Amino acid sequence: MLVIRLRQQGANSRQSFRLVVTDERNPRDGKYIEMLGWYNPFGAEMKNLQIDVPRLQHWLDMGATISDRAKALVKRFAPEVVQQLTQKKVAKMTKKRTRRKKE
Repeated sequence: MLVIRLRQQGANSRQSFRLVVTDERNPRDGKYIEMLGWYNPFGAEMKNLQIDVPRLQHWLDMGATISDRAKALVKRFAPEVVQQLTQKKVAKMTKKRTRRKKE
């Protein structure tokens, strides 16, 4: 299964992260399929995060899941993506509930 998560880069005292799509079985800093963006916690507030939103949306539509930390970063940069994920989840739960009531 594919997962969108952060990949650690840089030295231990000056870490930066890449937002990547990878297989969930790969190690945190292992190989990845595609880089979707980056996050530098030490950078200036407006220049510390960059995400390729159309590619992120593509991978989410293909069925990739997103980790909690990556979701928090995406929520800061592109809240509409997280809102869309939430709406899909709510619709799925509603569909299940209506199916149970019919039975």
